[in-house]
Amino acid sequence: MTNAASRAIAVSFEFFPPGDAAMEATLWQSVQRLAPLAPRFVSVTYGADGSTRTRTHQIVTRIGRETPLTGAPHLTCVGAPRAEILEIARAYRAQGIRHIVALRGDPPQGASRYEPHPGGFAYAADLVAGLKSVADFEISVAAYPEVHPEAPSAEADLVNLKRKVDAGASRAITQFFYDTDAFLRFRDRCAQAGIRVPVVPGILPITRFPQVLRFAERCGATIPARLRERFAGLDDDPGTRKLIAASVAIEQVERLREHGVGDFHFYTLNRAELTYAICHALGVRPAAQPTVAAAAGAAS
Repeated sequence: MTNAASRAIAVSFEFFPPGDAAMEATLWQSVQRLAPLAPRFVSVTYGADGSTRTRTHQIVTRIGRETPLTGAPHLTCVGAPRAEILEIARAYRAQGIRHIVALRGDPPQGASRYEPHPGGFAYAADLVAGLKSVADFEISVAAYPEVHPEAPSAEADLVNLKRKVDAGASRAITQFFYDTDAFLRFRDRCAQAGIRVPVVPGILPITRFPQVLRFAERCGATIPARLRERFAGLDDDPGTRKLIAASVAIEQVERLREHGVGDFHFYTLNRAELTYAICHALGVRPAAQPTVAAAAGAAS
């Protein structure tokens, strides 16, 4: 891929707060590995019930302190009143954080359905408007190519996305998907609905197929039969599984690229290898370093 083509591509990466010291070491190794790819931003997730709030804050501020990356914390409507959430936003702003991923949030563990917090923001569109009242944040929101599992219809889901955009969202990042045609149809429907912000495909490289099946069941993502066939029998063969995973993801992003997609958001699961390989295939690579000979010539 030419340098001009690679410059036309923008990537971003998602990480989550680690639960122990070993996972934290893996996270920071991944951050350091991916940082040279100069992502537009890196987001850090937020627990369903706000349980990771402190760790999310610590990771985002460390990213800002120790790397050249732009950190984007997730904020949700769950588990806190409006005043508390807006105070968090003001604190982020004071620390130089200008980008937030605003989400409704999942019900807390053990809850059967989402219930707005008393005195809190009811839905993501309300949260976006509240954040914009604090400062002119760059705000990313969620989108669902195969429809949010709680939405009454595809049309209602699209109306909700437009409400978030109209409230001030800068971009929509999709739930992961493996049916590329579903994303392309969704992108067309967004355009027809007057949604003018970028609709960025969320890419989830497959590290463990049973895990992806569980994720897909929760969020309503389709797992095509061809994908099941490719990973069949590889549960105990991590080497082959990794090769197949890279091939699947590279095919997906190259097809999206052919259809004019220039922005990609990677759900890294705090691991860098597959995401780095996919970005390399897209032409997203570290800035070239001068060779020893060239550096010597420049110094002479």
